[in-house]
Amino acid sequence: MKKVLLTGGGTAGHVTPNIALLPGLKKAGYEIRYVGSYNGMERGLIEKEGISYYGISTGKFRRYLSLKNLSDPFRVIKGYGEAIKIIRDYKPDVVFSKGGFVSVPVVLAAKKCHVPVIIHESDMTPGLANRISIPSATKVCCNFPETIEKLPADKAVLSGSPIRKELLSGDKKAGLSFTGLSEDRPILMMMGGSTGSRIINQVLREALPELLKQFQVIHLCGKGNLDDSLRNTPGYVQYEYISRELKDLMAASDIILSRAGANAICELLALKKPNVLVPLSAAVSRGDQILNAASFKRQGFSYVIQEEDLNVSSLIQAVNEVYKNRSSYIDAMSKSKQSNGVDIVLGLIEELSQKQG
Repeated sequence: MKKVLLTGGGTAGHVTPNIALLPGLKKAGYEIRYVGSYNGMERGLIEKEGISYYGISTGKFRRYLSLKNLSDPFRVIKGYGEAIKIIRDYKPDVVFSKGGFVSVPVVLAAKKCHVPVIIHESDMTPGLANRISIPSATKVCCNFPETIEKLPADKAVLSGSPIRKELLSGDKKAGLSFTGLSEDRPILMMMGGSTGSRIINQVLREALPELLKQFQVIHLCGKGNLDDSLRNTPGYVQYEYISRELKDLMAASDIILSRAGANAICELLALKKPNVLVPLSAAVSRGDQILNAASFKRQGFSYVIQEEDLNVSSLIQAVNEVYKNRSSYIDAMSKSKQSNGVDIVLGLIEELSQKQG
């Protein structure tokens, strides 16, 4: 039996593209196992899919001063040793990495064990974990044409992001039934990523009195960010995180308010959902979401508000403008040639697997 080892973690964006590959891998007859951190959020997401999961030690490479910068390298070294043992015992034909710091020791261990590695970089510019991993990779997939020139020419593949097939088959009526909302008014859904966004949560809630005059609101606020005082607000529902029903909530929504993580916005493009993007500020990130959002704005897919400019007034203006001009956003997305990356990535896995065989 052909064997593939998947890895990636830290946020849902490092896990969901792996999940998108599972149906195709199973259909092609692969045995599948997954490596993530001991108790990261990826563990629960993967085990729900019935995939065997290995936890390893991992550390984070921080851009700021922290005592953990002294101890985490030892955690990474430990994880590297654990990954070598897993790969030697399991003997995969191919490793596919979606990134995140847990993937680094796995990719390095795969090279040590002479197992080909495919990396997927979602953002316009490779993150630190992938920059460390790229020299050990056989192929590096990416979402944006602009990324190709930043990658080794013999490794780069413009694949698009692997998108879960079920996300494309949402049922609007099921979404309305799940949320208890109606067809009487359009629906705005806010997605702040798996961990939520404090500032978007705050501004959205402050804007509710005005927004609810025209829209209903689905608020995916992130773990620990529910506001009990708003629990019975007519036309407003909030959830920490939604997995299985997300496809139906997306189908029921007319506009999406979102961060600009690459996987999330590629899903919006695939679903042709008019959207307002609020990229994570460069003050607390490497600025990748700002570049992602700028690309989508240039192509006519998105309305962008920089985090520093986000307030009740700018949010209401953006939502109203996108809803008013929603057909132009849908038309632009309909003309896009950016594709679902599932087939391309599966093809690469099969190609490298056959070479190993």
